[in-house]
Amino acid sequence: MSSDWLEVWRGDAPLIVSIPHSGSHVPEEIEKRLVSPWLARKDADWWVERLYNFADDLGATTVRTCLSRTVIDVNRDPSGASLYPGMATTALCPTDTFDGERLYAEGQEPDEAEIAARRERWFIPYHQALRAEIDRLLALHGKVVLYDAHSIRSRAPRLFPGELPVFNIGTNSGQSCDPALAAAVEAACETSGLPMVTNGRFKGGWITRHYGKPERGIHAVQMELACRGYIDDPSPRITPQSWPSPYRPPKAAPMRSVLTDVLKACIDFASS
Repeated sequence: MSSDWLEVWRGDAPLIVSIPHSGSHVPEEIEKRLVSPWLARKDADWWVERLYNFADDLGATTVRTCLSRTVIDVNRDPSGASLYPGMATTALCPTDTFDGERLYAEGQEPDEAEIAARRERWFIPYHQALRAEIDRLLALHGKVVLYDAHSIRSRAPRLFPGELPVFNIGTNSGQSCDPALAAAVEAACETSGLPMVTNGRFKGGWITRHYGKPERGIHAVQMELACRGYIDDPSPRITPQSWPSPYRPPKAAPMRSVLTDVLKACIDFASS
């Protein structure tokens, strides 16, 4: 099933891969109010849909929005409340980039009425699709894993100090899934020899926190990859010429191998 902005690939394995941030589409009526088309797409989780395009071969279900997160961020609390109080982050309808650059021309930011309209038009349908797939697979298996797939630049000083580990696993501090699932995901990542952390800077966004209900058989985990694991990280000075880095299959192949083991571990857990 697909529309011009929402893609759902249905499988029958007890695994859903949510891809909320890899889109780059901005409707014309919004784009004409922005400072720069490039800035509006700068913070996308670049190429994540290609990185995980093996998931359907495992029988996983994939839910993805093609919209840029500048339009609406479907991984934020719809009330607008911050997921990380006291820390820099971006909003439900962001008005600045990860680096603090303004997205909209002066006076063109969305007001409360527009944010509500975007929520109705895009946020709610994304989550209706996600909920429908969770319910479908839960009825089939009695247990399901929701895997929220993300990536980010290795360095984003406004968001976190220094260089981010390659694998950043989030389970809402252990509340969104069974510890056995977190351990299985960690074990699959450890084979890479690359740096890893669980519940560090990224503990899981609204998708992980909202849907993860282990007591109901819904186990949610977020994977935030530092992009150097599968593409070239941008130079210290990020420009339209240096970012996004191109997706090169040979560069991404080792990461795809690890992530295949990660998703298989999720399926094995849900099937046990």
